[in-house]
Amino acid sequence: METTESDAQDRADMARLAAGHDAALNDLMERHATPLFRFLCRMLNNEDDANDMAQETFVRVFQARASFDPNKKFSTWFFTIAANLARNQIRWRTRHPNVSLDAETNPGDQPLASTLAATGPTPKEHALTTERAAAIRTAVNNLPEDMREAIVLCEWEELSMAEAATILEVTPKAIESRLYRARQILRERLKTWLN
Repeated sequence: METTESDAQDRADMARLAAGHDAALNDLMERHATPLFRFLCRMLNNEDDANDMAQETFVRVFQARASFDPNKKFSTWFFTIAANLARNQIRWRTRHPNVSLDAETNPGDQPLASTLAATGPTPKEHALTTERAAAIRTAVNNLPEDMREAIVLCEWEELSMAEAATILEVTPKAIESRLYRARQILRERLKTWLN
C-alpha cells in the first residue's frame, strides 16, 4: 500500500496516542481540524453543529486510539467517524424540526470574514457570486443524503471514489452512480446559473 508522508505521520501519531502519549492528538488536530471542519460545515450546513461534531470526532479518535488499524489509511477512518456523526446529527434534526435548517441564510449568522469589504470584485459581482454559492449550497443540501455525501466527499473534499466508498461503506461503483445522479439533478436545478 502506498504511504504518503502525511499518512506516515498520522500512523505514527496514532501509535504514540495508543502508547499513552496524549499530546499526539494535538498533532493530529493540527493537521486535520481545518479539513474536518470544512467537511462538516458542508454536510451539516451549520457552523455551530460542525464545530461540535468536529470536537466529538476528535473525542472518538481518542477513545478508539487502541483499535485503530495501522494498515488502514487514517484519513479514511477519521472521515468515516465524522460522516457517521454528521448523519446522526442530520437524523436528530429530522426528529427535532424546531431547529432551523436554513439559519445560515440569516445575515447575522454569517461569519465576520464574509461580511468584510473586499478590494477585488465589485458589489454586483460579489452579490452574484454570493447568490450563486447560496444556490449551489441549497441545491446540494436538497439532494438525497446518499448523493449529498458523495458530492461533498468527492467534489468539495476532493477524495477519490475509493476513499469515499470506504467512508460511506459502499462500493466505488455506488459512489460513481451517486455522483452521476447528483450531477444530473444539480445541472437541472442550477441551469439558470450555468448560462
